[in-house]
Amino acid sequence: MTEIPTPLALGNAVLKRAALWLAFLAPFFYLSYGGANWLASLRSDVPNLAFAWEAAIPFVDWTIIPYWSINLFYALCLFINKAPRDVDTLARRYLFIQIVAVICFIAFPLQAIFVRPQTSGLPGFMFAVLGGFDKPFNQAPSLHIALLVVIWDHLRGRLTGKTRILWHIWCFLIGVSVLTTWQHHVIDIPTGMLLGLTAAWLFPQDGAPALAGFAMTRDPRSRRLGICYLAGTVICVGLAVLGVHSSPAALMLLWPAVACAIVAIGYFGAGPQIFQKRVDGGGSVASFWLLAPYRLGVLVNIWLWTRQMPASVLIADGVHLGRFPRRHEADRFATVIDMTGELLRPKTATARWHSFPTLDLVDVDQTRTLAAANLIEAVRPQGPVLVCCALGFQRSARVVAVWLLISRRCDNRADALGVIERAGRRVHLTAETIHAVSERAQ
Repeated sequence: MTEIPTPLALGNAVLKRAALWLAFLAPFFYLSYGGANWLASLRSDVPNLAFAWEAAIPFVDWTIIPYWSINLFYALCLFINKAPRDVDTLARRYLFIQIVAVICFIAFPLQAIFVRPQTSGLPGFMFAVLGGFDKPFNQAPSLHIALLVVIWDHLRGRLTGKTRILWHIWCFLIGVSVLTTWQHHVIDIPTGMLLGLTAAWLFPQDGAPALAGFAMTRDPRSRRLGICYLAGTVICVGLAVLGVHSSPAALMLLWPAVACAIVAIGYFGAGPQIFQKRVDGGGSVASFWLLAPYRLGVLVNIWLWTRQMPASVLIADGVHLGRFPRRHEADRFATVIDMTGELLRPKTATARWHSFPTLDLVDVDQTRTLAAANLIEAVRPQGPVLVCCALGFQRSARVVAVWLLISRRCDNRADALGVIERAGRRVHLTAETIHAVSERAQ
C-alpha cells in the first residue's frame, strides 16, 4: 500500500529541495551575471539602445528599495510551495531565464548611458553595494523584469484580498524601479517580460511542461503549416535585427516571432497543448500574452471570413453550429462546446463551457471529436447548445456531423453534411473526413 505523505513530511521535503536549489542558483546567478558583465567590459564597441525621450525619466533614489527587494522574493518564493515538484518548476523557470539572458548579454551586449547623481543615506548605501558587482552592460532582456514576471506569477495565486492587491502594487514598483534607478532603458522591459513569460509557458505551475509530449508529426499538412509559422518567426527576427539600428522599437517584433515559433512547435508535434487551454475555456497568463499576436491574426481572419454570415445556425433540436462567439453571443446558449485551442472563453460569459482544444486546419483527434459529439446529446436537455470553432467550417462542423450520426438523426455521412448545409452553414468537409470517427462510434 502506498504511503501518503503527511503535511509535515511534505513541508520538510519542500524546505530541503528549496535549500538545494538556492545553494545552486545563487552562486550560478552571480557568477554567470558577473561573467557576462566582465566580458562586455572588455569590448570597446558596446552599443546603446535608447529612445531620445528617456532623458525625461526622473531619477528617484528611494526606488532602489523595491529594486533590491526582488532578491528577497527570489529566495523566498522557492520556499513558498506545497510540494517539491512546485519548487522544481519555479527553479527551472529561474534557470531558463538566467541561461537565456546571459547568452544574450554575451552575444549582444548593450550598455546603459545614465550618469546617476550622488545619493546618501540608505539609498546611497544600496546603490554603492549594487555598483560593487553590477556594471552597466547587462541590459536587454532585463533579467530583473524577467524574474519579476515569474515571481509575480508564483505568488499572485497564493495570496488573497488586500494582501494580493499589495503584492500587485509592490511588483509594479519593482518594475518601474528599473527605470527610476536608471538601471535599464525602456526597451529592456518588454524584452524582459517576453523572456519571463516564455519561462512561465515552458514550465507551467499546473500540468506537464509545454513540450513534454512532443513527437514529430507524420501529417504532411501539419508539417507544412509548421514550416509556414517557422518562416514567420525567421522573418520577424530578421526585421527586428535590421530595424533595431533605426529604432529600439524594432525589438518588439520579437513578440510575434515568439508567438509564431510556439504555433510552429504545435504543428510540428507538440499539439494543441501549446495553448495551455483549460476545459473551462480559460488559459494560462503566459499563453495569453505570448500568443496575443497570433490570436489577433485569428480574430482578423474570423472577421474576414464570417463578417457577412450569421454567427451561428440552428442544426437540429436546439443544437447550433457557428464561429467562436463574442460574450453576448455566448450568453444566448446554455452550453458552449468549444473546439478551438487558440481562442479563450470571454471572461464574463455565463454559458457552461466545455473546451476540446484542437489545432486549426488539420485532422482533429478522433477521441476528442467523439467525446465532444457525445457531450452534445448529454447537455442538450439543459438548453440550447453552441458547437463552435474559429470559423465554424471544419472542426466544429465535424463534431456536429458525427453527433447527427451517432444520435441516429441521420442515416449516413452524406445526409449529415446535407443537414448542415441546408441549415445555412458553409462547411469545408467531405463525407470521408468524418468516416473514421463515425465508424469508431458504431
